[in-house]
Amino acid sequence: MGSDTQTVAGGRTIDKDALLAKYIAERDKRLRPDGNDQYLELKGQLSHYLEDPYTPRVERDPRTDHVTFAFIGGGFAGLVTGARLVEAGVNDVRIIEKGGDFGGTWYWNRYPGAQCDTASMIYMPLLEETGHMPSEKYAHAPEILEQCQRIGRQYGLYDNALFHTEVEDLSWDEAKSRWVIRTNRGDAFTASFIGLGTGPLHVPKLPGIPGIDTFKGHSFHTSRWDYDYTGGDPSGAPLEKLADKRVAIIGTGATSVQAVPHLARACQTLYVVQRTPSSVDVRANAPIDPDWFSQIATPGWQQRWLENFTANQGGSITEEDLVMDGWTDLSRRIRSKINELPPEQRTPRNMLAAFEDSDFEKMDEIRARVDSIVQDGETAQKLKAWYRQLCKRPCFHDAYLQAFNAPGTHLIDTDGQGVERITEKGFVVAGVEYEVDCIIYASGFEVGTEYTRRAGFDLTGRGGLKLSQAWGEGMKSLHGIHVRDFPNAFFVQPTQGANLISNIPHNLTESGRTIAMTVRHALDVGAKEVEVTPEAQAAWVDLLLTGMGRMLGAPDCTPGYYNNEGQDPGPAAALNVGYPQGASAFFKYIDGWRTSGAFEGLTFR
Repeated sequence: MGSDTQTVAGGRTIDKDALLAKYIAERDKRLRPDGNDQYLELKGQLSHYLEDPYTPRVERDPRTDHVTFAFIGGGFAGLVTGARLVEAGVNDVRIIEKGGDFGGTWYWNRYPGAQCDTASMIYMPLLEETGHMPSEKYAHAPEILEQCQRIGRQYGLYDNALFHTEVEDLSWDEAKSRWVIRTNRGDAFTASFIGLGTGPLHVPKLPGIPGIDTFKGHSFHTSRWDYDYTGGDPSGAPLEKLADKRVAIIGTGATSVQAVPHLARACQTLYVVQRTPSSVDVRANAPIDPDWFSQIATPGWQQRWLENFTANQGGSITEEDLVMDGWTDLSRRIRSKINELPPEQRTPRNMLAAFEDSDFEKMDEIRARVDSIVQDGETAQKLKAWYRQLCKRPCFHDAYLQAFNAPGTHLIDTDGQGVERITEKGFVVAGVEYEVDCIIYASGFEVGTEYTRRAGFDLTGRGGLKLSQAWGEGMKSLHGIHVRDFPNAFFVQPTQGANLISNIPHNLTESGRTIAMTVRHALDVGAKEVEVTPEAQAAWVDLLLTGMGRMLGAPDCTPGYYNNEGQDPGPAAALNVGYPQGASAFFKYIDGWRTSGAFEGLTFR
């Protein structure tokens, strides 16, 4: 693919073969045979890591009533679907949520520095409908949680919600054409329709480090941040109680990138324990100017921004890039290189070369940025990401790298091997014990585990069929929303739809709109059941398989949740894809599908 060398910004020359060999070597040292099994499920003596430190549990009587629509999950998926249903005149919507309030991921993630890494204008749902102007380009967690609560209030979703409640069983009652929902609070109520928005970022995981339960100091997971111990608050107040503390944070993904600057300012000693460095590009966060916002916030503004971002990321030719961020930067580079080619040379091979050259160039800039910021040369070298940008979720921050210039902050690089063991006094890396007062686990959430394990139940559909059986050879659906043999059930997630991973809320808002229109139609025609036909589901799956396959986390990437921790995901993963023509095309297609009123592929009876 092109020449073996490439000259990039600053006059640096990239030896492509040597760089690819470096990528492979860095991947290989991190590969482990246990894959996702390296992480611990939080149960038994580890279940205390799941306790809710934010909202007290309120006792209530079990519910045994009936609602038109029940939604499992009170994050963005449940909120946008609930809002669209209310707009469609379906007012008895019940959201069941294991947290103490709405928010989903943003209910749990209150660690210092938490903020979205996709621009607020397109990330925060229903901004136009609620009349909210984001305060900054990348809103911090408290503001995102407030937006969730604002949606809940505006659409009356609090009235019927069940918080601190986990669904244990969902079963289809064929005789009455309704779902029976049972929970850990003794509830046993029914719903004509159900929605499932149990996304991937709500079940915390711990690294399977030997001795993790022997540590005698304080420890917690970042999704259950202990402000009683650290001081401070989610709004950014200093963590004043750490001034005399030695603290270790294990993990250097997106969470750690945001939390480390706050810890570095607060701790007497901070150890940042790294297995794989993140790629950390410029964030350039800034307040949003109210005068500018008032000029652009004309009717339909957020939908225009959503469509513009998706088009720019997908490589479409657009007049402008409204968002202008790190996500669209790579696409702009690729498009520029392709446009430089004469039309007759725009072959698939040359377009792939343009993609690879753009990625080499971008990652070289990100690694050069480390050298320009981090003062200690050895530390800088260990903070460099040796993989393609989309091998792991890209990070953007303007204070993370700078934190390693603080005298009390120390990078403990494990050379891809992770922590050797936890002791009563601290942690061991490469045979050296580091004594600490507190260990913070920034180890993320379960992603690659079975859907039913993360959800906490196995949906039982028509004829007693379990969802785990229906998806035994891989997910099968129409549009990622409707599943055969599970009537009146709707899934709200990206896979087999747009599959737009860079801005998940865009997927969710479109699904919510589609579901509300489908349910409204069912009620209007007096149908008790809505279900995809076997032919329509099979045709959709066949269409999905004509695409290019999974675009994120290639096998030669360093292990992470994008590529199933470097393990072969099996044949079922071939179905974890999106619409072959891309996200923009899917959103246009699904809008036409639902507004036609025909609901092709569904039966209403």
